[in-house]
Amino acid sequence: MPRGVPPFDRSETAVQRIKAGLNFVFSKQIIIASIAMDLFAVFFGGAVALMPVFAKDILHVGPQGAGILRASMAVGAITMAIFLAHRPLGKNAGKIMLFCVAGFGLCNIFFGLSTNFYLSCLLLLAAGMFDEVSVFIRSALVQFQTPENMKGRVSSVSSIFITSSNELGAFESGLAARLMGTVSSVVFGGVMTLGVVAFTWWKAPKLRNYDFEGHTS
Repeated sequence: MPRGVPPFDRSETAVQRIKAGLNFVFSKQIIIASIAMDLFAVFFGGAVALMPVFAKDILHVGPQGAGILRASMAVGAITMAIFLAHRPLGKNAGKIMLFCVAGFGLCNIFFGLSTNFYLSCLLLLAAGMFDEVSVFIRSALVQFQTPENMKGRVSSVSSIFITSSNELGAFESGLAARLMGTVSSVVFGGVMTLGVVAFTWWKAPKLRNYDFEGHTS
């Protein structure tokens, strides 16, 4: 159903607009919960940053193998994106998002434990598919739940959080690998991702019960 555009106050300064965007995001449980869960899942699930170490020291496949490992997650994401373009989600979007983030965490755990190159590729392929579903739902959810005059500000806030989580996640992975060892750090990250999902399921019922067909807020 078409939605009208609320009045836009052109007298607002840039700082006021940024503040308004942040206030809106933090006032909407369903939006901040989806962004925060994705942020922490990426922060703790940064196995990609350690891919060269796995390729060289654990799977013993060299630079070519490292390239294939990195491509596996992208192939999974592209495959799922094509599927979702033809079969968009409707009911139980919130629960599906939570289950997919949990699946992403499990894939990271088993990837960390794997010593078989082909199994590792399959796990990364699956992780890319799970991650794409999560990104798709979060992006659509934010659009549905944001008034027309706030979409630019909310999208900017979301982009800042998500983009920074990738870089911070790489730092966390390197630091954890230094302190705990490569395999243990990836397994730890996967377990923490599962913890984030469990916490979100408990504390964010609006996200858990979100349904695209009803646009439940």
